[in-house]
Amino acid sequence: MPELPEVEALKDFLTEHLTGHEIVRALPVAISVLKTYDPPLTAFEGREVTAVRRYGKFLALATDGGPHLVTHLARAGWLHWKDPLPSGVPRPGKGPLALRVALETGAGFDLTEAGTQKRLAVYVVADPAEVPGIARLGPDPLADDFDEARLAELLSGERRRLKGALRDQSLIAGVGNAYSDEILHAARMSPFKLASSLTPEETARLYEALRTTLTGAVERSRGLAAGRLKAEKKTGLRVHGRTGEPCPVCGDTIREVSFSDSSLQYCPTCQTGGKPLADRRLSRLLK
Repeated sequence: MPELPEVEALKDFLTEHLTGHEIVRALPVAISVLKTYDPPLTAFEGREVTAVRRYGKFLALATDGGPHLVTHLARAGWLHWKDPLPSGVPRPGKGPLALRVALETGAGFDLTEAGTQKRLAVYVVADPAEVPGIARLGPDPLADDFDEARLAELLSGERRRLKGALRDQSLIAGVGNAYSDEILHAARMSPFKLASSLTPEETARLYEALRTTLTGAVERSRGLAAGRLKAEKKTGLRVHGRTGEPCPVCGDTIREVSFSDSSLQYCPTCQTGGKPLADRRLSRLLK
């Protein structure tokens, strides 16, 4: 799933390639991708893109006096820039193509989604705040006013594990499964640690890990073409998705805890005092 760093890089890429250009066609290929009907998608056509903004993991294209086109790429969605776009009108079908946007230059982009669970979402709204997912977003962790005191305030009443708290978009916007693993590894904290139990020293350590992890990922992604962002994310991860590999800090074996629809990775030596975390799914298989 694209998270804050990748969506930030997509925002920069689209700002360079879309701003000042006219949208001549916005074509839904998979009707399920559209989550609004008024104004219609055609209201986006014939307008010039004036800005591209990021809200957590949402992207919003603003137009001159017209609506905003907002998208959330979900778990398996992606944006593919094409110059030029393929000729002809794409036909609805079982392929990954969900939406095509064409510019007056002949270039444009496709939104695609792999797999059978179709969660990619597109909204056409007068104001991005009308999108429910944006309206309930917490603060952006890279905002200038997001300081250590703000993080402490957010976590103070959280009777949840740190992993879940970091992933909650209504608490902190933009962090998902991968970067929460990376942040907790950098902070040397267990993903199962209670969020409200942090000492001031631990809060400072988590804040530093949060900012440096996300800032570093943004910098690595800056200037890359949209098609290269997935590979850059994978190569930059130190523990997430690396079960069984050696920890790059201490050399211990990276372990995994599996859930029904996701998993987390961590280093026992760096994060849990050498103790493996309970993996209920694995425990059931061993019975």
